[in-house]
Amino acid sequence: MDEAGRGPLAGPVVASAVIVRDFSFFSTVNDSKKMTAKARERAYEEILTKCVVGIGIIDCHTIDRIDIYQATLRAMEEAVMKLGEVPDVILVDGPKTPNLPFRQVPIVDGDAISFSIACASVVAKVTRDRMMEHYAEEFPQYGFEKHKGYGTKSHMEAIKKNGPCKIHRRSFEPIKSLIKQGANCHPRNL
Repeated sequence: MDEAGRGPLAGPVVASAVIVRDFSFFSTVNDSKKMTAKARERAYEEILTKCVVGIGIIDCHTIDRIDIYQATLRAMEEAVMKLGEVPDVILVDGPKTPNLPFRQVPIVDGDAISFSIACASVVAKVTRDRMMEHYAEEFPQYGFEKHKGYGTKSHMEAIKKNGPCKIHRRSFEPIKSLIKQGANCHPRNL
């Protein structure tokens, strides 16, 4: 199990749980952050055909309400419950495990060590990236298709110019401070 989207200023956090059924992959699968977008897409399609996959998605409003850490754990719980079968053991990328009634093993940098965690990393990242590309069509002024909601220079400039939109995390800085200062919040963005 792994997640994508804990650090961005906008969009959901996405977790994926993967049970590998067929290890004969043609694609190279690694930590999704170390793969090109094209390689991730290729691997994603193969993972969907050779694995059992569960995905959990927690939106920005819930993140703001319960905090990113709790939202990440909730997304992980949802991902495992959506597998449709009971895993023998859950390998979790990172030092903490969610509250699940299954044996779990936390592995720091697990996406670089475990093939199944790497597969979960790819599924979570591709799922989230596709969602952010969809949001880019709805809110083209922010450039979500490029930075996926992370606090890049261009994203920060777009927020200052346009104010936050409905998928910005209002509990995250600098969004929180901009709202307190009365940042330009256009009704079309909310």
